[in-house]
Amino acid sequence: MSGDFASRYGPWGLVAGASEGLGAAWAHALAARGLNLVLIARRFEVLEATAKAIRERHKVEVRTSSLDLAGAALAAELEKLTQGLEVGFAVHNAAHAPGGAFLDSTLDNQLRSIEVNVRAPLTLAHVLGRSMAVRGRGGLVLMSSLTAFSGSPYLTTYGATKAFNLVLGEGLWFELKSKGVDVLAVAAGATKTPGLMRASPNGEPGMIEPEQVVEEALGRLGRTAVMIPGAFNRFASFFLRRVLPRRAAVTILGDRAKNLRLP
Repeated sequence: MSGDFASRYGPWGLVAGASEGLGAAWAHALAARGLNLVLIARRFEVLEATAKAIRERHKVEVRTSSLDLAGAALAAELEKLTQGLEVGFAVHNAAHAPGGAFLDSTLDNQLRSIEVNVRAPLTLAHVLGRSMAVRGRGGLVLMSSLTAFSGSPYLTTYGATKAFNLVLGEGLWFELKSKGVDVLAVAAGATKTPGLMRASPNGEPGMIEPEQVVEEALGRLGRTAVMIPGAFNRFASFFLRRVLPRRAAVTILGDRAKNLRLP
């Protein structure tokens, strides 16, 4: 199985936002399937610890970069970082999520969400997707969120950016499948990551492990454009979107999110 995956999507994979949580889970899963890795995250020491663990456990080559995904020169930096490498799989997992009331956060903080959550995945998909299309094979994963499906009070900008990721992934799924590139938008719900546990120490309903998110996503890659990991999350999403009036769904989400301890 790992050999088939590596021949289809290898020999290199790239994960943006790879230091911990979902990003680290993606990195381990790709390495376990035989891919060498380029890992990107801002926190260099945490990223290096993850890279070391992957090298020791999976015996693959791992390169790291503490690249800021909000930088204006991201496209050039990505091209430089991957020069000479055949990157056949890429995951954009990084996100900036201003929490709390929209007007209580600075404009610069809100705009950083646009840079990291919108501009960066679009840039990554264009730079790396172009090479994949030329080769006639590859995979792109854009991490979205259940917040993408409706307004998410107290996570308003974050939810709006995740809606962009979902729609971008869905459109690229159709455009690139004829070129041999599988694209998947993953609308993750509550996932047991260090960031979520800091924001909600008691956890959230339906919370699942990062490894489950990744394995379910890989199981749907090439078969669908958008997927929701976790049975509870799929049910909750269906109920909020298809059963409740939209206004009621937004109210429920707002009441839940206002107590999160987000930066």
